[in-house]
Amino acid sequence: MDRIFSGIQPTGDLHIGNWLGAVRNWVKLQTQFDSIICIVDLHAITLPYDVSALVARTRDMAIGLLAAGIDPERAILFVQSQVPEHAELNWLLTSVAPLGELERMTQFKDKAEKLESIPAGLLCYPVLQAADILLYRANKVPVGEDQVQHLELSREIARRWNAAYGHDDFFPEPQPLLTPASRIKGLDGKAKMSKSLGNTIGILESPEEIWEKLRPAATDPARVTRKDPGTPELCNIYALHQYFSTPETVQEVAQKCRTAGWGCLDCKRRLADAMIDTLAPIRSRAAELKARPAEVDAILTRGAARARTLAAQTLAEVKRRMGFYGVATA
Repeated sequence: MDRIFSGIQPTGDLHIGNWLGAVRNWVKLQTQFDSIICIVDLHAITLPYDVSALVARTRDMAIGLLAAGIDPERAILFVQSQVPEHAELNWLLTSVAPLGELERMTQFKDKAEKLESIPAGLLCYPVLQAADILLYRANKVPVGEDQVQHLELSREIARRWNAAYGHDDFFPEPQPLLTPASRIKGLDGKAKMSKSLGNTIGILESPEEIWEKLRPAATDPARVTRKDPGTPELCNIYALHQYFSTPETVQEVAQKCRTAGWGCLDCKRRLADAMIDTLAPIRSRAAELKARPAEVDAILTRGAARARTLAAQTLAEVKRRMGFYGVATA
């Protein structure tokens, strides 16, 4: 069976961009692939973060993943820092990672230009991504379009390491599995949904919170008053309807928008109702898990143990091929 690796940073509760763009797809893929799903807390420290909140955010992310349908009996779910082989392989791969390619990464340039002092960890972030994937010799990675550049660097690092130390295909070159809903816009209707931008709706938020966030959300900029006809294809609320509403409702929304039969607030209310209904089962499961934190911790501990079994095998062979002292030779 092909193996996939997926990672997500511990930002706390999942938002609908995470869920639509990645997690919902992981739930489906876990029935088709040998799935490894990692909460990547080592990645989370490459930029300033709240140290006191990291543990709670990590557990909350695990709760969100489990509530959304990740099955720890089907997939290996664990926290990255509990498997130290990630950090060790990361360092070993820096020996072949091309500096020029790291400096050309779009996400690095976007984040670096906002900082006065650039941490080396931000530059080497893609090397750790490569280590995450290659440590389990995963040959497929579910990604959105914005991550394809990083995955190509993982492939390049695999090629360079294989050429230098493997003389074979010990590390498979991971292939992308593009996520159908790869880029979900935030409530501002412009940028990708991101917690750091404050344009998200959490999948565990209450019905009241969902409505309060949707009410001021951006719509078709051409609709100045309720009487103005709109173009639904230009409206982010209409785009979200296509993920949460029935086909009949989506068709009705488009028709009412074009003819000014509805105001934008009416359209948002229908979306809120559909979103609340869709997410209700996830909220219910999450509430049960939050009441049993020891059970969540036990799932993560078991997942880390399973992951370490695989990781240790890979790292031992990597160190043997690289000629390290104390590693048995073939």
